[in-house]
Amino acid sequence: MLKFKTKIRVRYADTDKMHFVYNGKYLEYFEVGRTELLRSTGLPYSALEKAGYQLPLMQAHVNYKYPAHYDDVLVIEATVSELYSAKVHIDYVISNEENNQLIATGYTDHLFIKENTKRPTKPPQIYIDALTPYFLNSLDNS
Repeated sequence: MLKFKTKIRVRYADTDKMHFVYNGKYLEYFEVGRTELLRSTGLPYSALEKAGYQLPLMQAHVNYKYPAHYDDVLVIEATVSELYSAKVHIDYVISNEENNQLIATGYTDHLFIKENTKRPTKPPQIYIDALTPYFLNSLDNS
């Protein structure tokens, strides 16, 4: 299992007329969590793309628990639980850094495709190589 936490400060532009973070922004926050999770393994999205792979979104779900507001610092925890699956499922938990209030949970499902064919493919070796040490460490700590 691979978990990674990153922080983001809510910008004024992220809020709606009620001064809550606009519901669609949470998918952007998920994207921040996902890209930083991959970057933390030494595999930024750009490296996947240079290797000829893409990870299009197949499904997304958000459970809204409590509103976030302008200037809140949010902690985005992204978790990948399966390494060898053709579908990449990432779970997210977003909380307020100041008071640990649960803001939102959810997940996204992605599928690896080859850029030149746009056809689904198994996870590329560079992905397996980058994530394997984290999965081995989580087994060692069990």
